[in-house]
Amino acid sequence: MTPDAARPPARLPARLSAPAPGWTTYADVVVVGSGIAGLTAALRLHAALGPRPDDAPGPRVLVVTKDVLDAGSTRWAQGGIAAALGPGDSPAQHEADTLTAGAGGCDVDAVRALVVEGPDAVRELIALGTVFDHDADGGLSLTREGGHHRDRIAHAGGDATGAEISRALIAAVHAAPEIEVVEHALALDLLLDGEVGRVGTGVAGVTLHVMGEGQRDGVGAVRCRAVVLASGGLGQVFSRTTNPTVATGDGTALALRAGARLRDLEFVQFHPTMLHLGEGALGQQPLVSEAVRGEGAFLVDHAGQRLMTGVHPLADLAPRDVVAKAITRRMLEEGHDHLWLDGRHLGAGTWERRFPTISRVAREHGIDPVTDLLPVAPACHYASGGVAVDLWGRTGVPGLYATGEVACSGVHGANRLASNSLLEGLVFSRRIAQVLPGELGAWRTPAAETREPGLVDGGVRAELQAVMTARAGVLRTADGLAAGADALADLAADAPAPDVTPDMAAWETTNLLTVATGLLTAAARREETRGSHWREDHPDRDDEHWSGHLDLTLAAGVLETDVVRAVPTDPAAVAARTAPTPAAPT
Repeated sequence: MTPDAARPPARLPARLSAPAPGWTTYADVVVVGSGIAGLTAALRLHAALGPRPDDAPGPRVLVVTKDVLDAGSTRWAQGGIAAALGPGDSPAQHEADTLTAGAGGCDVDAVRALVVEGPDAVRELIALGTVFDHDADGGLSLTREGGHHRDRIAHAGGDATGAEISRALIAAVHAAPEIEVVEHALALDLLLDGEVGRVGTGVAGVTLHVMGEGQRDGVGAVRCRAVVLASGGLGQVFSRTTNPTVATGDGTALALRAGARLRDLEFVQFHPTMLHLGEGALGQQPLVSEAVRGEGAFLVDHAGQRLMTGVHPLADLAPRDVVAKAITRRMLEEGHDHLWLDGRHLGAGTWERRFPTISRVAREHGIDPVTDLLPVAPACHYASGGVAVDLWGRTGVPGLYATGEVACSGVHGANRLASNSLLEGLVFSRRIAQVLPGELGAWRTPAAETREPGLVDGGVRAELQAVMTARAGVLRTADGLAAGADALADLAADAPAPDVTPDMAAWETTNLLTVATGLLTAAARREETRGSHWREDHPDRDDEHWSGHLDLTLAAGVLETDVVRAVPTDPAAVAARTAPTPAAPT
């Protein structure tokens, strides 16, 4: 297929087609999402806002989540959470590793906030009841993952860190009287008090679809004074991902339709080691944590040769983009759809102690990691980009904040450093709670809706995912990206679709179409290779032209791009820029 260069850009829905709200409720703040970012924000805001006034129309904080509270990505996190907690480590060293992995795309001030505030944030998790693993001396058991030069990854239950963090946070939320929870609730669109894009237009509420019973069932509206998006990533854009089924980019698309900027969508991290279950396996796939390589496992090809020797100084613990690209290239060279991870030498004790979940899942599929090589291949794992926010989680829409994977705070740059994701959600949710209470304005009145609605058939999801996997995966080209954009434009042309029933499948697929189109647009515009964005036709990094961010906005249903210049963020450049200025002679 030859892409048509003259083809007009896809027109995307300006809001989701949905029935008029059949019920209304109220809350000061709505938190969308229930992973580490959302629940931390809810708990911190609950403490900061104080008791609900007697005349308040609803709870201080309302948490809405698309499934049950622990169904998001947090509970699936295996490796752990990174922070400078060990002897000899420091925030400065954590910063240097983060900047190196970010390949010149990080915002230094955001990274510094992350690494400086990270240790206290993790200690607060412990005080909240999170039980991390300890060593024989009673101290935190810390391990190392790709891109880290120190042992700084705290873990729980061996490889069940996310599940333990989720357990502790959910227990704390249930114990907080001013936090109300609504499960099985999809956030559809924001209610605004004016036209999208007009200066001053802000949040007046959010519409939801709730699969419930009684008073809150079907489409309704929550009137509120602020919304905190913590809705997770967009992994279901691709055919294979480590993300759960709920990761359909809903918050990202909602924010775009409300006038917020999306940033760095082209930087999608593919985890190098998904457990490969065969050609027919689609959707969420089991993850083989990077911590397995941190314990000494290594990658080999089908000839039994070690893959990463000589490729990078850190070999099998190189940053994820380096390892994923090396695996993909060798797969193409050999004509196989996977490589192998050899951890047989770790022994049964290590597998059972450190990686009980991975061991169990592998054995469920007929593979014993103690005696067998693990078949692995890259899969979509994490979106480094998202809704553009400042250092306090504010978007460009008054009253709208974002945190966690749905947000682009600037800490990850072009490639997230392993185990920084949980830390980002933790640190920046705490930061939102520091400023949001003082910024709560008066209740805004929703304006009459003028945005053009649209919807695509939920049945096209598999086709969309196949297009994105083929055209915007680990290795990208201009022709491939253009062909992908044409294919998605065909789907978007049907977006008004008056004959499509508004339901969960259609809403999610329309959100996937929106974020997939944004991803392709940004990936085609960035004509260089940087971090997790690899252009075969532009194989070199180009700091002269592409050292900044790519922002996307939606105007009249069409995506517009803007290049935001940035200062270099390599560790040496940062050190030079932030070194103390010598005092002038007196």
